[in-house]
Amino acid sequence: MSIKLLGTKIGMTQVFTDQGICIPVTVLKVGPCIITQIKTLNSDGYNAIQLGYSQVSTHLLTKPQLGHLNKTNSPALKYLREYKTNLSETFCVGQILKVDQIKVGDKVNIQGNSIGKGFSGYQKRHHFSRGPMSHGCKNHRQPGSIGAGTTPGRVFPGKKMAGRLGNHTTTVKNLLVIDINTENNLMLVKGSVPGKPGTVLSINSK
Repeated sequence: MSIKLLGTKIGMTQVFTDQGICIPVTVLKVGPCIITQIKTLNSDGYNAIQLGYSQVSTHLLTKPQLGHLNKTNSPALKYLREYKTNLSETFCVGQILKVDQIKVGDKVNIQGNSIGKGFSGYQKRHHFSRGPMSHGCKNHRQPGSIGAGTTPGRVFPGKKMAGRLGNHTTTVKNLLVIDINTENNLMLVKGSVPGKPGTVLSINSK
């Protein structure tokens, strides 16, 4: 059964296997997550569960947010995420999902926002080639022509140009779970995941 969880990226390190092989790993704090709402086909038109993560003080949430959580006697939770599932009847409101739902050796998909890198030019953002650097050339990192003249007389939407780089939703698939610490809700996965330390991640075990 596919398990959905929320977690936080702690950082990266490396571990060594019994054979002496060095493996780069990312340390994640996974859960505990509380089921705050269950949506069914009869009441909402589709089956889904809503997970809450990261308990905070009540003054950090708005009254509508607190009212929604109070309906199910849930504590004040900073993050809420909804996941579609065909097994909503197997869950109950208030149920706590922890990292022990995942086993060592499982493959997981991890989704989060990538690191934002601010305003970037053509070469860095789209890997365009630069102009000649020889004497007399005045086109080193300029964009050059961005469209035709009279026809069509405009720039087509979606033209690759300079702009914001990064900070978009990214999913890394099939990451191997190396180790799990159930006492501290920690999990080690092989390789890197999106975002910087502190980024909230969506973890989907296959």
